[in-house]
Amino acid sequence: MSFETINVRDLDGMEPSECDALPFGVVGFKADTVVETYNATEARQSGLDPATVIGVPFFDIIAQCMNNFMVAQRFEDEPELDDIVPYVLTLRMRPTKVRLRLLATPEIARRYLLIER
Repeated sequence: MSFETINVRDLDGMEPSECDALPFGVVGFKADTVVETYNATEARQSGLDPATVIGVPFFDIIAQCMNNFMVAQRFEDEPELDDIVPYVLTLRMRPTKVRLRLLATPEIARRYLLIER
């Protein structure tokens, strides 16, 4: 499964070790954006310990640079979402070009943000 082909059902059915083995960052959160999944790849690339991220509102506390109409607002407005967005991360780091994949479906409560650096 690649950044382009993985889907919400694949992610939601994964064991934590399988998610940790993916070569891109995975953040899974509830509708209130409280983080439930933060894989090892994203932890390594962001420099954030998963223990400090799990249970915290993602866009309000962890990734304020994504708390805008291009990312966070789309999760609020679009119940069905599968889009790749070129983006530049700016919080806690020098500007870093990435690709974000926004994934959500009404059948699964958890939403996912994939980050490919």
